[in-house]
Amino acid sequence: MTTQPPSMQPGAEAVPTCYRHPERETYVRCQRCDRPICPDCMRDAAVGFQCVECVRDGNKGVRQAKAVFGGAAVSVPRVTWTLLIINVVAYFGEIVLGGDFVSEFNTSPGAIEQGEWWRLLTGAFLHLRPTGTFAITHILFNMWALWAIGPELERRLGHVRFAALYLLSALGGSVAVFLFSIYPSVGASGAIYGLFGALFVVSRRLGYDARGVVWLIGINVVLTFLIPGISWQGHLGGLVVGVLVSAVFAYAPEKNRNTIQLAGALVILAVLVAAVVLGDPYALIAEIERRFG
Repeated sequence: MTTQPPSMQPGAEAVPTCYRHPERETYVRCQRCDRPICPDCMRDAAVGFQCVECVRDGNKGVRQAKAVFGGAAVSVPRVTWTLLIINVVAYFGEIVLGGDFVSEFNTSPGAIEQGEWWRLLTGAFLHLRPTGTFAITHILFNMWALWAIGPELERRLGHVRFAALYLLSALGGSVAVFLFSIYPSVGASGAIYGLFGALFVVSRRLGYDARGVVWLIGINVVLTFLIPGISWQGHLGGLVVGVLVSAVFAYAPEKNRNTIQLAGALVILAVLVAAVVLGDPYALIAEIERRFG
C-alpha cells in the first residue's frame, strides 16, 4: 500500500520557509512579526528569537552609549594601540634606515622654515636611535606612558577627541621647538606631556583627586631641565596645548557640545599654524641676544 507524505496529501499545509531565504524550511518564527526565520536570520531576544529587520528597528529607539565628554563609547582603545604601533614601526625604521631617515623627518626648525611642514608631525613619531641607554629609555618611557594613560583618556574622550588631543599636543610641542630652539628634536614627548595635562584636567572635571597627577607632571618637568639633551620646548609646548585642548573637551556645555568642541580644537589648530606662518624660528634666542647680547 502506497501513502503520500503529509505535505503531498490534499488539504495539507505547505511547509513554512524563511522569509529571507525561501529555499530553507523552518518552523521558527520571529517573536515580533511572526514571520518564519532560518538559523542565519535568527537573533537572540529576551524571549525566543527575532528577525534581522525587527532587531534593526528595535535598535533605532535605543539610545547609544556615549563617552563622558561626547562621542561613541569606547570598549577597545583602538587609537592608543594604533599610535603605539606607529611609534614602534617608526623606531624600527630608524634602526633599519639609519640616520638619514631621522634627518629627513625630524623636527628641524630650519627645515620647517624652508617649507618642510611635515616635520611638525613626523618628528613626533621618531625617537633617539638605539646608540646608548638613554636612547632606549627615550622610546620606552614614552610608550609606557601612552600605554598607561592613553586607554583611560580615550574611554573618557572617545576615539576622535583622543586622537585630536594627541596630535594637537604633538603639534604644540613641535611648534614650540620651531619657535624657541636652535636644534632639531625627535620624540613623542610633546604628545605625552599633552596627555599628562589632559589627565589633570579630566580628573579635576570629574571631581577626582588630581594630586598624584600634579606630582607626575611636576617631577617630569623638573627632569626636563635636569637631564641634558632633553627638549624643554617640546615638553612644555605639548603640556600647554594638551591642557587647552582637554579643557575645551571637558568643560564644553552639553548643549551644542560637539560644535563647541570642534570649534575650540580648530581655533587651537589655527593658532599653532599661525605661529609657524607668522613667527620666526629661534624667536626666544633672538630676543635674549637682543636684550643681553
